[in-house]
Amino acid sequence: MHELSIAVGIVDLAEQEAAKAGGNNIESIELVVGKLSGVEIEALDFVWSSATEGTMLENAERITIQIKGKARCLECGNEYDIESLYENCPECNSYFKDIIQGKELQLKSITINEK
Repeated sequence: MHELSIAVGIVDLAEQEAAKAGGNNIESIELVVGKLSGVEIEALDFVWSSATEGTMLENAERITIQIKGKARCLECGNEYDIESLYENCPECNSYFKDIIQGKELQLKSITINEK
């Protein structure tokens, strides 16, 4: 389960940014997770409390925005929604595509309390 290492990385990054800003408590954190990023939201939910225990994020609100997958066919130019990387174009059945969105994994924002 690689979600634990992802969660720990998010915690480390958020704490570094909070320290730079002179804060010692994080009130909320906003994450953007693409449907095609390989991150399972349910698994991230499961490990989140373990990863944040004893950190500035322990009592923080976590807001997760999930971005749907979208591709552009390299054969016909059609743009279409996808649930997995292995889907073909619904117009021409080609498997050759560019992923336009859905692979994101970003820490979008943190709200820091300067107590």
